[in-house]
Amino acid sequence: MSDIEIIEQFCDQIWMEQGLSDATLASYRSDLKKFSQWLATNQTLLIDVSRVDIQNYLANRYKHGFNSRSTARFLSSARKFYRYMMQNNVITEDPTLHIDSPKIQPPVPKSISEEDIDNLLQQPELETPMGLRDKAMLELLYSSGLRITELISVEINQIGFQQGVIRVVGKGNKERLVPMGEVALDAILSYIRAGRAELAKGKVIDVLFLSNRGQQMTRQTFWHRIKFYANQAGFNKPISPHTLRHAFATHLLNHGADLRTLQMLLGHSDLSTTQIYTHVAKERLKQLHSTHHPRG
Repeated sequence: MSDIEIIEQFCDQIWMEQGLSDATLASYRSDLKKFSQWLATNQTLLIDVSRVDIQNYLANRYKHGFNSRSTARFLSSARKFYRYMMQNNVITEDPTLHIDSPKIQPPVPKSISEEDIDNLLQQPELETPMGLRDKAMLELLYSSGLRITELISVEINQIGFQQGVIRVVGKGNKERLVPMGEVALDAILSYIRAGRAELAKGKVIDVLFLSNRGQQMTRQTFWHRIKFYANQAGFNKPISPHTLRHAFATHLLNHGADLRTLQMLLGHSDLSTTQIYTHVAKERLKQLHSTHHPRG
């Protein structure tokens, strides 16, 4: 049986067993066919592959500039294929064992300028309960860098009105205290005084931010609210709640915050997660050097 026939048989079988999408099957098919074509130059079949063959193929991909994400995808396809071959007793040893996937660098977060943020935060109409709520949510999100799930889950008793901090329950039920800033605190107080009761519709509920039905807001609802205000502000690029979290981190670094402090504020358990922002710190240092150093 030829490599092409084996690949098609494999794709048909896992489609029947696992109901994978057409896109996933197309990825498997493409990755395996390209591997088969490379093997053919050495007169090797897919079922005769050794671990060395795969390592050589990975080295060849690196030489030709393939990125780590596509290489990781190939390895995922190869592992799936050779496990299938093992299960069907076509081969006796999985050649993908003990081969590590390449580390995939997280994408550099896209941020927006402080001017754009100011423009966005001015959009909600403060004459309506929903406008007061949205203003408070946007200000808190940008002021504290909360995750969207943390934001919509905030309860009134988590707000330290006197101290100007919010007690956030993050991933793994880990708690952290995050400063809010006076603007965010004022927006929250305005919402509580003049908007929240109308949205609550007589219900007693602990969650701070309520939908127009008197319930906890959903992630999707708030995402749509941000998109609505972004359109009003004339943004020509996509924006999401996560964009404001990135803006919070980026703007803090631009104004001199260090990564360890940022890690605590964002609720990252590992500093390496926060280090995706190091490019911001480097650019800040370059600007300072260029501006202030006599040889800049």
